[in-house]
Amino acid sequence: MMTSGKGRLMSDINVTPFVDVMLVLLIIFMVTAPMMTHGVKVETPQTTHEKMDVSEKALVISIDASRRVYINEYQLNASEVRQKLPTILDVKRTGEVYLKADKSLPYGLVMDVMAQIRDAGIEKIGMVTEPVAVIGKEGR
Repeated sequence: MMTSGKGRLMSDINVTPFVDVMLVLLIIFMVTAPMMTHGVKVETPQTTHEKMDVSEKALVISIDASRRVYINEYQLNASEVRQKLPTILDVKRTGEVYLKADKSLPYGLVMDVMAQIRDAGIEKIGMVTEPVAVIGKEGR
């Protein structure tokens, strides 16, 4: 019969290695998360409105300075939006899309793409802009 503590099995779990691995993974994700941002480089106009919260799953239609149209990452011609949009997404379930247009584009081109989005069946179109950096209200 064993009465000393040397022959007993230890039933405790050592969580120190688990915590170490979790901390390393947390640091890796914190460093790489900003690099995983995808999108089309578009210089949007600045407005005085506050920033709008856009979910990561939102559909963003972008028009860059070279007049190329992108649906999220998928590039197409400006004249193909009306035909291709219903094949890319379920128009009936998608309540809203966001239009992100470069500020150097002519107003007519942006309105043409908006009309094609509406013709494809999307009723709500949000315009993406950048907030103006306000230094002080004294200068107004």
